[in-house]
Amino acid sequence: MLQAEFEKIAADVKRVKSRPSDQELLDLYGLYKQVIVGDINIDAPGMVDVKGKAKWDAWNSRKGMSTEDAMAAYITTGKEVIKKYGM
Repeated sequence: MLQAEFEKIAADVKRVKSRPSDQELLDLYGLYKQVIVGDINIDAPGMVDVKGKAKWDAWNSRKGMSTEDAMAAYITTGKEVIKKYGM
């Protein structure tokens, strides 16, 4: 049930009318990676890669979070983004 809702929200988030804020996108990215991959398994990019570093930090901040907790948090955040920006 949770997996199906996660997959639906992940697909719906990609179709919002307006681009979410960078912070909302980073929150979604970090949670998504935690669900799909688990704890971060790559080295941090160099400081000159600002976007890559922000994405790495977003994922790393979820370290230790269970798949189920990450899915639930992603669903909550995704629903807020969808409600805020419309589809």
